[in-house]
Formats: sequence, C-alpha cells, structure tokens
Amino acid sequence: MPVYSISHVENVRVCVVMVGLPARGKSLIAQKIVRYLSWLSIKSKCFNVGSYRREIASTDINAEFFDPKNPEGLKYRQQAVNSAVEDMMKWFLDENGVVGILDATNSTRKRRDEILKLCRENYIEPMFLESWCNDQDLVLQNIADVKTTSPDYLNRDSDFATQDFLKRISYYEQTYETMDSKTDSDLTFIKLVNVNSQIVLNRIESYLESRIVYYVMNLHIKPRSIWLSRHGESNYNLTGQIGGDADLSERGWRYAKKLPELVLKSLGEENQHTNLTVWTSTLNRTQQTASFLPYQKKLQWKALDELDAGECDGMTYEEIEQKFPEDFKARDDNKYEYRYRGGESYRDIVIRLEPIIMELERQENILIITHQAVLRCLYAYFMNVPQEESPWMSIPLHTLIKLEPRAYSTLVSRIKADIPAVSTYKEKGTSQLGEVIGASNKSKSRDLINDSECV
Repeated sequence: MPVYSISHVENVRVCVVMVGLPARGKSLIAQKIVRYLSWLSIKSKCFNVGSYRREIASTDINAEFFDPKNPEGLKYRQQAVNSAVEDMMKWFLDENGVVGILDATNSTRKRRDEILKLCRENYIEPMFLESWCNDQDLVLQNIADVKTTSPDYLNRDSDFATQDFLKRISYYEQTYETMDSKTDSDLTFIKLVNVNSQIVLNRIESYLESRIVYYVMNLHIKPRSIWLSRHGESNYNLTGQIGGDADLSERGWRYAKKLPELVLKSLGEENQHTNLTVWTSTLNRTQQTASFLPYQKKLQWKALDELDAGECDGMTYEEIEQKFPEDFKARDDNKYEYRYRGGESYRDIVIRLEPIIMELERQENILIITHQAVLRCLYAYFMNVPQEESPWMSIPLHTLIKLEPRAYSTLVSRIKADIPAVSTYKEKGTSQLGEVIGASNKSKSRDLINDSECV
C-alpha cells in the first residue's frame, strides 16, 4: 500500500477499521457512525470496499469470487482495498476529514497490520471495530436484509442469494482471525459479541474514540421501524404564530383521531399487534395528537419540545421581520447556527436531542410525535442530510413518516391523512408562509395536502 504524506494535524484524526465476517452488521454500524458524527458536526465518511470491488469487477459476482484459492478474485479484492484506502487518505488530506471508516471484512491480521502501519505513518489514529457473531438466527436475519438491499443480489432469486451468501461466509471463515485482548493488546479496538450481548474495549484513549464507543454501545442491528409525525394542526398554525403552547385546531383534532388508522396502515396486516412505544414532547399539541392512540406506553420528553423562539415566541414571521429585521436576515443567512434572542438555534436542538438519539438506537419500534424543527433534526440524523440543508426541509402537517434503517440505506415511506392543514413552511428570503404547489405556476398555498398517498 502506498503512503500518503499528511501535514501537521492539530486535532486527532481517527480511522475506524471495521472487522468481521459478512452478515455481521458491519455496514449498518459503519453508516450509523457516519450519520451520528456528521450530525454532531464531526466530518466523517465511510469508504465501503464492496462498492469499490463492484466498480472494478463489473461481472456478476457469486460466492466463488471470494474463494481464497481464486487468484482473480484475490486480485480484484486487493485492488478494491487499495483504491478505498487511497481515497480515504486523500480525503483526510484534501478535505480535512476527521473520522474515516474503512468498511470491509479486514478479516486477517496481515491485512489489519498493513492498515495499522499506514495510519500511523500518516498521523491517523487506527481504531478497530469488530462485530463478532455466532448466533445463527442473527446471521440469517442479517442475510435477509443484505440480500434485499445489497447491489450484489439485485434481481437474484431469494433462495439463491441466501445459499450463495452462506457459501461466501464459509470462504471467509477459512482465513478469519478474530481480535483478541492478548494477541492485540497494543491496539485500540471495540469488539461487539453477538451485537451487544458482550462488549470488549481495549486501549480507548482519545475523547473522539470514547464518543464512538459510547454510541456503538447503544446500537442494535435488529430490523425495526421508527414513525415520525408532527402534531396535528394547532391554533397557532392557523394564525402563523411560532412557538407557544397552543391547543389543536378542529382539523388538528381530526388528524389525532385519524392517526391510529394511519399507524395500522403503515404497520401492515402482518404487524397489526405490534406494541409501539409513543414519545411526545411536553407541549399540549403533541399530547393531544397522541391521545387517541391505543398504545399503553406513552412517554413525554422535554428534549422533544419545539425550538425555543425566545423573545420571538408567539410572533408571526412578518412581525419578526418588522421588529428585528437584522435578526430576520441573519436567520435566513445561516438558519442552522442562528439563535433566537433568548432562545435556541438548530444546533442547540441537536445537542439536546443526543440523549434521544442514544435511546432511539437502543429501542425497537417507536412512534415520535413532535414539532417541525425537532423532526427536521431527527430526520437529518437518519437520512444523513447536511446540516445547512436540514432547517429548510419540508415536514408537512398531517403526515406520518416511516423510517426503516437498513445496511445500505434507510427506507422512507409517507402516508398523508386526507385532512387539510395549513403550511407552516417559510422559504428563504420571505416572511410569508406556504409551499410551492404545481410544477409550472410556482404558486404558493397555506392550505394544502401534498399529492401523495392519502388515507
């Protein structure tokens, strides 16, 4: 492997080297770490060796490609690793990357030693993260996820994909060397045993490494769904006022009564008896929206309260523009960082939401009913939306969003209730509320249902 010279680095940079057999949730964990750190403004990127391998070896790949006795397969796989590492090192140098994740099996000590040497020569702290699993049910569960989302098995028969993947694993098992606290005592590593039934930590030294450890310790890789919804339309929504603790409007109450039906539709017939946990903010409009849901466990979180508008609480955007014109412009110029007078910024919301994210990662099926700014931050976390874009996302009222985290992506589906609601979306450069409707006329509406599946 070539060495890339990196100039003096003031802050610690970390290369997280994933380790483990296929179908151990490595890619899911890697993507989650990137989303989490990026969400906290730590520049992070994942370099998936499988993606490089697919670009280099464009022919159909089956298990025989991964046979350690297959010279052509070995050649392509080595090229893929070299290309991924080269791009990662350039990213550290050219883009001032902070945490790079090398997502591959890295299943032998020889391979890991090569990466270790390269990182240390370039003033990057190597941190190994192994997902070790001998729970066959978990492995088969992960295979079911991989065969439906991995590009390797697009348009392939399901039974073939399962058997082929099991054979691929058997080839890797022939050379796999797990990490060990005695043999690898001088290395920084995390070893997850059967997801998180046991966690082995070794030589965790920097603050950044400890943050990664804390996050990973809260993860599980079991399939689950998260539902997000804003509260129903409120009386403040009708008048265009921000903040406050207003009650639902008449249409908002109609949405609250409709929400149980939307949730059941989203669950699907086979999951009708799934027992969701419902999280709301402490404000009236979210609790009223949740009041007709039949689920027993409902928790209120202060951290889910709407962005604090400080001195602007209860005002309309027109009033803010007239009274605080400089503030109004400053918020449009940098909405993520702008903090209302005596209030909060989007960055402040992210900080107070971190415990929510940790608890979300520990849980399975959760329905969250909260507010526009908070949902933007939560959605940005799951979808890896850049911070500067997240405050401008459209999260309309009377819409149920379902997120399904997967190894290679997060699946998103939306169900809109056939109940009109005003738009509370404010475009940049205006104090008027409303979303553009129609591709041609660019007109704006405050009272709309976006064209989508309605119930």
